[in-house]
Amino acid sequence: MQSQLHNIPTVPSCLHEQNLLNQGYNWVIGLDEVGRGSLAGPVMVGAAIIGQSQVEAKTMPEGLADSKLLTEHRRKALYEPLQSWCSAWAVGSCTNKEIDEWGISYALGVAALKAIASAQEQLAKRYVNDPIAGQRFAAILDGPCDYIDNVANTFDAPDVPFAVKVNTLVKADRQCASVAAAAVLAKVTRDELMVSLANKPEYAPYDWAHNKGYGSLAHRNAIKENGPSDLHRLSWHL
Repeated sequence: MQSQLHNIPTVPSCLHEQNLLNQGYNWVIGLDEVGRGSLAGPVMVGAAIIGQSQVEAKTMPEGLADSKLLTEHRRKALYEPLQSWCSAWAVGSCTNKEIDEWGISYALGVAALKAIASAQEQLAKRYVNDPIAGQRFAAILDGPCDYIDNVANTFDAPDVPFAVKVNTLVKADRQCASVAAAAVLAKVTRDELMVSLANKPEYAPYDWAHNKGYGSLAHRNAIKENGPSDLHRLSWHL
């Protein structure tokens, strides 16, 4: 897929998903990442599967948008409605140590494949009386680069139950409801993890409850004073 950067909507729709369904795919998986540029904690990729029923019913939760345009309160409010709206969803992750070992692009690919595999397994369980074997999956990945196919079938990559045709789309989180859903689900999942970690004494100085591991001034000053923790990405310039 190609996208022009002008005239990109701020409210997503299911137009791109419908186009893929019209091409003979049974399911569309929206994919988006969170935590790529964080100094600490994991990187995560959300996967949200929708099908013809969601597209035809036009039941996208009200207020869904690119997660970066939403307040933290609004993202949390959307979290449960999005879980109910998707046919299946999952969030895959890679640790800071895996990022240091593999590099961020490879780690993103592994995290995405974990999310896809988990979401497909959930979907198969949901339709156990109507098997989805033989059905076709397409994915819409936010951004210009396909970091999934570059990792698939490598030693560390998890297998996925059903083959997926990956399509990249710039600003997909603003255009595609499935991708926006994946972004919000991943963002809330990661934010909650970083807040829970911030409550532990060994991580309290880094103020992750507020910066979620990103490079705020307070976070960088804490690294200067205390050094990096075991959850910091040592391959980053800290």
